[in-house]
Amino acid sequence: MTLRAKLFALTYDRQMAKTEKAGLRALREGLIAGATGHVLEIGGGTGANLPYYGPAVESLTMTEPQPPMLRRLQHRVRAQAPATKVLRAPAEDLPFDDHTFDVAVSTLVLCGVDDQPRALRELRRVLRPGGRLLFIEHVRSGDPGTARLQDRLNWLNRLVVCCDCNRPTLDSIQEAGFIITRAEHTALPKAPKFVSPAIMGSATAPALAPSTHSPLAAGDRLGPM
Repeated sequence: MTLRAKLFALTYDRQMAKTEKAGLRALREGLIAGATGHVLEIGGGTGANLPYYGPAVESLTMTEPQPPMLRRLQHRVRAQAPATKVLRAPAEDLPFDDHTFDVAVSTLVLCGVDDQPRALRELRRVLRPGGRLLFIEHVRSGDPGTARLQDRLNWLNRLVVCCDCNRPTLDSIQEAGFIITRAEHTALPKAPKFVSPAIMGSATAPALAPSTHSPLAAGDRLGPM
């Protein structure tokens, strides 16, 4: 555990407060309204999505790889949604059987995973055939000038908020075998120009999902709360 990870967890809500209030909160609510059945959220962070899961969700499982952030998530789950199961796991190695979930949720997570293609393959694997991936993600801008700015300043974004703002994430979702059913290009409000380009949408897992699971060791998992 690094000092950087501790500071990031401690300051994340404060860093995002203006953006959340200016419109990200509404985007989250609109996205999560589509979550039904057995739901997995990767990179749960501080639990910003928790208030928006409704009665159509039969079960909610959240993963978070970083211990400092995980502790904040656990605290929020205890207060707001105690039936939620919380596990420590990276998106690249999800400790679940194939075809476990109806819906997977990723909000501002795929920009920060170490191996984005592997994380998407894992999401595809744990979703049932026809299951849905709901996402809000940073994305490389379609404007060449803004994209060049993202490339120049990406080092700063990695340093401050631990993510790559210039990934072609929509392309990566398709390359992982998902079928894009909705994709809205938007901008995160009250965010610097080089990190504001974003996508919001949904994608469907194909009828046949690959089985490439490499489960975590049992000692790396955290049981249900």
